[in-house]
Amino acid sequence: MVDRFERYSRQMVLPGWGRAAQERLAGRSVAVIGCGALGSHIAGHLARAGVGRLVLADRDFVEWHNLPRQSLYDEADARDGIPKAVAAARRLRQINSQIEIEEHVVDVNADTVEGLVKGADLVLDGADNFEVRYLLNEACVKHGIPWVYGGVLGTYGLTAAILPGETPCLRCLLGPMPPPGSMPTCETAGVLGPAVAVIAALETTEGFKILLDRKEELLRSLVMVDIWSGDFERAETRKAKGSCPVCDERRFEMLEAEQGSMTSVLCGRSAVQVSPRPARSLELETLARRLEELGPVEVNDYLLRLQAEGKEFTVFRDGRAIIKGTDDPSQARALYARYIGA
Repeated sequence: MVDRFERYSRQMVLPGWGRAAQERLAGRSVAVIGCGALGSHIAGHLARAGVGRLVLADRDFVEWHNLPRQSLYDEADARDGIPKAVAAARRLRQINSQIEIEEHVVDVNADTVEGLVKGADLVLDGADNFEVRYLLNEACVKHGIPWVYGGVLGTYGLTAAILPGETPCLRCLLGPMPPPGSMPTCETAGVLGPAVAVIAALETTEGFKILLDRKEELLRSLVMVDIWSGDFERAETRKAKGSCPVCDERRFEMLEAEQGSMTSVLCGRSAVQVSPRPARSLELETLARRLEELGPVEVNDYLLRLQAEGKEFTVFRDGRAIIKGTDDPSQARALYARYIGA
């Protein structure tokens, strides 16, 4: 009988690893929030390394412009508009059939985030916006779950491991969440695939240290990398003077935000996501029949797509819609009400 750990033999010979560490990894659960550029690389590293259970969450679907830097997807996924979480899980099951993978095509918001991270030994950041990252920070601090922050823009990226109760949280490190529109996006600054790969590798490596109970080896720094210039910097993470509203005062304002229809402008897409809260179930086939008089409607097991008023609508079964061709939340909400329903 073939040893189920044979495939991991090259990492098991690493100092301090061995069979015991590999068995420990097989018993761990990791939530990867966002399956785009960072998340796809991170999930691939985790699956290949033998982490026992992966929870993948992403709200989006595969598009052609994703392919240069999002490692788990191919042209068929982009052509068919497959949700990223579904396409990622499908590919990862081909890479490692020994592990458990749970995929969620869902918007990560105050209603969903705690359910996604519950039971995880670690959360890894594959998000593409600060709102989700600050929400993750609150959820992980609230439940005492270690997580690793990462972000990439242009040729530059940064990452830091956050241990609730031991290290500064994201709110401590970066201050209040930047207001919408105040920061450059991948549409204006671009993003280079190798920069994504470097930050994803650093995130995952810090994650392994946490999963293997080797926290004393964590960098405990904010690591900053510009792969084009070759600059690598580390800044020791220390709590700022004064009280942090999240990790000191335990005020979770984003988690406790009032429910209602949410809109978010998607990074680099000229697109707005409209998310009814709480989520509602849509019968896509029925909706397709209602909308087909407007023009061709494409529908599959996961989503519906149509063109109307010069905009492209992608509608998911949980009631969310991504409306491409506008960055105006008010217009997006109006279009949603007009074609999908208030």
